[in-house]
Amino acid sequence: MDNLIVSLWWVIPVIVLLLMYKFVLRVFCGMVIVPDDRIGLVIKKFALTGNSRLPDGRIIATKGEAGMQGRGLAPGLYWKMWPWQYTIIMQPFTIIEQNKLGLVKAKDGASFDTGRVLGKPVDCDKFQDAVAFLDNNGQKGPQAAFLTPGSYRINTFLFDIEMVPITQIHENKVGIITTLDGEPLNKGEIAGESVAGHKNYQDPIAFITAGGRKGLQEDVILAGTYYLNPWFVSVEQVDMIYIPIGYVGVVNSFVGPEGKDTSGDNFKHGNIVKRNEKGVWDEPLDPGKHPVNIYTHAVEIVPTTNIVLNWADSRTESHELDKNLCTITVRSSDGFTFNLDVSQIIHVPRNEAPKVIARFGKMKNLVSQVLEPTIANYFRNSAQKSDVIGFLANRIQRQTDAREHIGRVLETYNVIGVDTLIGDIVPPAALMKTLTDRKLAEEEKVTYEIQRHAQIERKEFESARAGADMQPEVVKSTRQVEINTQMAASRVAASKGEAEAKTINAKADAEVRITIAKADAEAKTVNAKADANATEVNGMAEGAKIKAIGLSEAEVTKQKTEAMGTEQYAIVRVAEALAAAGIRLVPEILVSGKEGGSGGMIDALIGTEMLKKLQIENQGKGGNTTKGE
Repeated sequence: MDNLIVSLWWVIPVIVLLLMYKFVLRVFCGMVIVPDDRIGLVIKKFALTGNSRLPDGRIIATKGEAGMQGRGLAPGLYWKMWPWQYTIIMQPFTIIEQNKLGLVKAKDGASFDTGRVLGKPVDCDKFQDAVAFLDNNGQKGPQAAFLTPGSYRINTFLFDIEMVPITQIHENKVGIITTLDGEPLNKGEIAGESVAGHKNYQDPIAFITAGGRKGLQEDVILAGTYYLNPWFVSVEQVDMIYIPIGYVGVVNSFVGPEGKDTSGDNFKHGNIVKRNEKGVWDEPLDPGKHPVNIYTHAVEIVPTTNIVLNWADSRTESHELDKNLCTITVRSSDGFTFNLDVSQIIHVPRNEAPKVIARFGKMKNLVSQVLEPTIANYFRNSAQKSDVIGFLANRIQRQTDAREHIGRVLETYNVIGVDTLIGDIVPPAALMKTLTDRKLAEEEKVTYEIQRHAQIERKEFESARAGADMQPEVVKSTRQVEINTQMAASRVAASKGEAEAKTINAKADAEVRITIAKADAEAKTVNAKADANATEVNGMAEGAKIKAIGLSEAEVTKQKTEAMGTEQYAIVRVAEALAAAGIRLVPEILVSGKEGGSGGMIDALIGTEMLKKLQIENQGKGGNTTKGE
């Protein structure tokens, strides 16, 4: 047994090698296996040949120096990576999730250019080739380029990856952009002008190369998803400018080239310029939603429908432009003070809206600077030219004059005065009491006068009514005379009519009888002739018939005689005649006596009864009785 164990000593090293082959290969052959989902980060402990020290300022070795190596190990099998010289760290792949982007910060590389805050992109296989990044003068610090969703073999000795959400601009919003890198703004500018080719700020280097400016940008981005580097831009989402129906938006642009004034020589209150130029645009924004940068453009909403402004303490329209307007207090020429409510309707034409805003800045300024003093002063001046009673009596004329005057004033401000309406007028209470008393006295006087006229009318009415009461009797008598006269005339006319009717009827009866007699005579003559003709024709027809029958019978008799013989034919004719007359040649019952026989009469009676019975049965069956010879 001991000899067997000694002879198999070599098995033990083999088993140990099989169990520890990775360790053996790692130690003696320098074998390294990098899994499929890992990258091998290499730290070189010392260099046997060449320059063993890194250049000043560098932390990543690219030429075999000792230290953290820029070149990592991709998945696979490697040899001669001796454990006493190399340390291998298995680093998982860097995975950028959906709806995320990876910001890259380099720990080593060249310094930034003056004024730059982001490293410019270099050819390095999306930061997966650290050696190429450093050899191509990749810059240390935050990088302008970034990683989109996917899986990357990133050397974390050189790069730090920070995942941030992608930028989403919501519906009915706009994104206002502020860039953190680029050329400084020119003097006097508040925002960078539009440049092309940067794909909505998703390509920072293209933006910078095209001359993009650092700071607030004129351009905005609309609703959607964007891969924006937050180290390059900051985004503020604001609502679109909404202009309702019946309004326009006058744009005052703070950016753009200096434009040429299009308002004309007569307009001295500001420049009106073309769209996309600095100043008030001559073309307003129509109803709808507009993507406007609220920091570079101010939009004043101007109503283009009729606007009602009320100078009344208790009434304000929904637009609130008349919020600070109140009832007008005026003084008449006779020294009375009274209150007056006024409504003014104005209209700002669409094409005139830019001039109104260029002149006043806001619609509220139009009300406070023009309408309020103009209308209040007009009615105060108008009231001082008349007493209170005259002002009240001439209300319609005052309103017409006010409309014409205020319309001319507003026309000079590019506004149309549609109408001026005087509302409630509140005269002084003492004056109103005096006027009321006077009015009551006047009304009483009128009442008394009306009552006097009523009594006179009543007297005339009574007289007329008495005459009217007798009038029915007079009318009745007159009508009765007329009725009697008409009845007499009617009877005379009826008698004459009856006499004439009888005469006419007698003549008509005579003529009818004569006509009937003539018709009867003619009818009898015609009938007689017809009967004679009919008799003649019937006689001739009957004679012809008899003749034809006789000839036919004679021919038949002739043929029968020739066929049967004269005697035989005569016998047949006699028999036919006897048969037709019902004469019996042989009796139905024959009674005879026989010699040696008995009961001849009895047999005859029995035979007679049997014959009757047979005849009755035959008649019941519908048959014919056979007669005996």
